Amino acid sequence: MMFSSVFMATLAAILLTLVAHVIARILAKKISWLPMVITALVLVLLFLFITQWDYEHYYSVAKPVFDRLLGYVTVLLAIPLAAMNFKGLPVKRLSIIVLIASVIGALLPMSLAYLFSLSHDTLLSFATRSVTTPIGLSVADLISAPLAMANLIIIVSGLLGGAVARFLFKKVDDDRAKGLALGLAAHAFGTVEAWQISPTAGRYAAFGLAVNGLLTAVWVPIFISAFNI
Repeated sequence: MMFSSVFMATLAAILLTLVAHVIARILAKKISWLPMVITALVLVLLFLFITQWDYEHYYSVAKPVFDRLLGYVTVLLAIPLAAMNFKGLPVKRLSIIVLIASVIGALLPMSLAYLFSLSHDTLLSFATRSVTTPIGLSVADLISAPLAMANLIIIVSGLLGGAVARFLFKKVDDDRAKGLALGLAAHAFGTVEAWQISPTAGRYAAFGLAVNGLLTAVWVPIFISAFNI
């Protein structure tokens, strides 16, 4: 597919992505176990195949727009956080959970990367695995990890977390626990899935994503620098 101008190509990319998102959202409501993010991804690829639109071209015009929007969306997560009711909430215990998750979320994949003798750059990239893309790329820049590798690890981990969450939560009844787990383990992708479960799960996912991102952005660069990793 060819477009006469960058503007038309960008507009087409935005519309194609939004249509895929809307269809995925409708399907997720009808089929509860279907991960919305994965469905939207597959639909985008299907649309590109049907229209014979080269992926590299689509990506080059869509990336600048959605990269900027991603940063705005991360900031807007403050809205559901502000709506959270902390009355009666075990804030201290919750904070400990998030702190432990932040440490494990970075050190465990780094340890596995070291165990499997992966490159030093890959090891550093895995330090960003548990945080959302804007924060993760900022951390990657601070610790001199390859941005492309860090971005890939963040996206894949988020997609996997969002995809398997519904199956893992079959015996979990507390939406707060579901949301917090999704926000901590699958960051932005998990938060999207959490909002499909319930507003309560969505707010707790946003809390887990935001606080985990803040903690990770603080301690990971200090840890890497202190131990000269």
